[in-house]
Amino acid sequence: MLPRGRPRALGAAALLLLLLLIGFLLFRGDLDYERPRPRGTAAFDGDPPADPGGRNGSDCTPPRPRPPKCELLQVAIVCAGHNSSRDVITLVKSMLFYRKNPLHLHLVTDAVARNILETLFHTWMVPAVRISFYNADELKPQVSWIPNKHYSGLYGLMKLVLPSALPPDLARVIVLDTDVTFASNIAELWALFAHFSDKQVIGLVENQSDWYLGNLWRNHRPWPALGRGFNTGVILLRLDRLRRAGWEQMWKLTATRELLTLPATSLADQDIFNAIIKEHPWLVRPLPCVWNVQLSDHTLAERCYSEASDLKVIHWNSPKKLRVKNKHVESFRNLYLTFLEYDGNLLRRELFGCPRPPPPGAEQLQRALAQLDEEDACFEFRRQQLTVHRVHITFLPHKPPPPQPHDVTLVAQLSMDRLQMLEALCRHWPGPMSLALYLTDAEAQQFLRFVETSVVLSARQDVAYHVVYREGPLYPINQLRNVALAQALTPYVFLSDIDFLPAYSLYDYLRASIKQLELGSGRKAALVVPAFETLHYRFSFPSSKAELLALLDAGSLHTFRYHEWPRGHAPTDYARWREAQAPYHVQWAADYEPYVVVPRDCPRYDPRFVGFGWNKVAHVVELDAQEYELLVLPEAFIIHLPHAPSLDISRFRSSPTYRDCLQALKDEFHQDLSRHYGAAALKYLTALQQPRGPT
Repeated sequence: MLPRGRPRALGAAALLLLLLLIGFLLFRGDLDYERPRPRGTAAFDGDPPADPGGRNGSDCTPPRPRPPKCELLQVAIVCAGHNSSRDVITLVKSMLFYRKNPLHLHLVTDAVARNILETLFHTWMVPAVRISFYNADELKPQVSWIPNKHYSGLYGLMKLVLPSALPPDLARVIVLDTDVTFASNIAELWALFAHFSDKQVIGLVENQSDWYLGNLWRNHRPWPALGRGFNTGVILLRLDRLRRAGWEQMWKLTATRELLTLPATSLADQDIFNAIIKEHPWLVRPLPCVWNVQLSDHTLAERCYSEASDLKVIHWNSPKKLRVKNKHVESFRNLYLTFLEYDGNLLRRELFGCPRPPPPGAEQLQRALAQLDEEDACFEFRRQQLTVHRVHITFLPHKPPPPQPHDVTLVAQLSMDRLQMLEALCRHWPGPMSLALYLTDAEAQQFLRFVETSVVLSARQDVAYHVVYREGPLYPINQLRNVALAQALTPYVFLSDIDFLPAYSLYDYLRASIKQLELGSGRKAALVVPAFETLHYRFSFPSSKAELLALLDAGSLHTFRYHEWPRGHAPTDYARWREAQAPYHVQWAADYEPYVVVPRDCPRYDPRFVGFGWNKVAHVVELDAQEYELLVLPEAFIIHLPHAPSLDISRFRSSPTYRDCLQALKDEFHQDLSRHYGAAALKYLTALQQPRGPT
């Protein structure tokens, strides 16, 4: 039997425990407001003391905010050059995949990146995405005085000038490096602005290495920083407050002072941001470390997360990029590769419940698509004609040739199954080329690796590759030709196909012929390059016209399509070409489709022709209608090599519907000829309406 006072004591103890528990929960709530941490998120060792802006710990994670519905999110990115523009596209894909808000991208670019990205976003037609460009060359004088050893070069300092470069009415912006990948909705990052105090102007994640602690190696002397410092791969900027605080004067004075004792910045803008924060710690709002998981060479990022669900943004902040060492790097790499090869066409979806003006041309396109009859046997054919393909011009680094008055660019198009032709083509044609490739996002990366591992292709900087992303069942051959033609930079273009190899001397011969014929004086001429073919896979390419004629007589060569479609090249008059010593005129005839050299401003190809059949014939009709002379060159030749037929050719030959649809398109072309050229078009209409075999 228990003593009489024991229950009373137990009751008092229980009450005390209850009060302590309530107090603990209340007190813990205060702590959580100041320093909450997501499940599985670890703190970094060596956190510096608390400062007026809150503790400088990257594990300060507020409760997950609700993304603001339909609020326009502002994002700024500095991007320069061909490679950086490819990185931006992968970054944007990851943002678009998770986003539920409209975006306004502010892109600070050089001329190369702007040309690429303007074309890409214009053709991508992503709803609820607005793009503004800012000229990086105009900003260079503001930062060019700062010595910088970082691999990003001068462009790595340009985030310092964003408050003055961006529109004065822009109050908040997320600033991103090009080498980050999102694993979450960017609206959650935007919502962290709400946690800024009245004095805080910069939101940053703590640096996840010991760089700023100065103990990575002997004599390592970093710029001053608060504790571990902060990484500037992901920044939240209160632009309105920065402008009022005199940000431009602040960072310039700080940089000038530190450069008196330090030779240069090692980490570009990041060093200067950290020096300012060291002096004015209340300016910074530490962000949760999961919003910038850094994979630098000396990273301690593994302390930031414990589960994949913790991750928000992966930052490949090392020159090694995907080759960094980290025990979870395979998972991070897979996330990155997912977006690298992700079909960007799938990101053209509308935002639910967030009405925004459609991209330019989208309404007109939708009206045209709505008028199509899905029961029409030619529905696929007509829909393909209306498809707006994403276009990534100069996909790889490209150095245009110096301007020359008679220079010629070889223009062609290809798909993945013709990549093997590129090395041989580069050996035969030493001049500039503009090539349009019809690829999926994943195939574009395979192509990139193909070029990088090819000694022949990687050595050529005068070949411009333009990726047109695949969409739809038919091959948009004339759209591809127009992309390649539009990007040619020389005064003249040789309109060829990828499965032809030119004579070794053709490039020099064409330039000499253009000069000799005085085409630069305004003479409108199309120089015909006679086409031949071989059925032999192992073939000794002739080095001269005499060798070619010998092979022709021996039966190893034939005039192109002699057995299948002689009408296509018969007007070239090969018998006369055998004996010719000088260029000679030929007359247009129905179905003529020679390979020609013309001025760069020649008529474009009719984009309605997709797949196989009549795509080049229509272009030659247009040249003749615009009174281009047809001049056959006596020493020029190209040879078609054998290959498996493309899917479109197989469909054409086996499908009556396909032929019927092509005939309907030819009829539309005839009508257009009458409207544009009136009585002058009668000869084409008469010739084209004559009965003949399959084209």
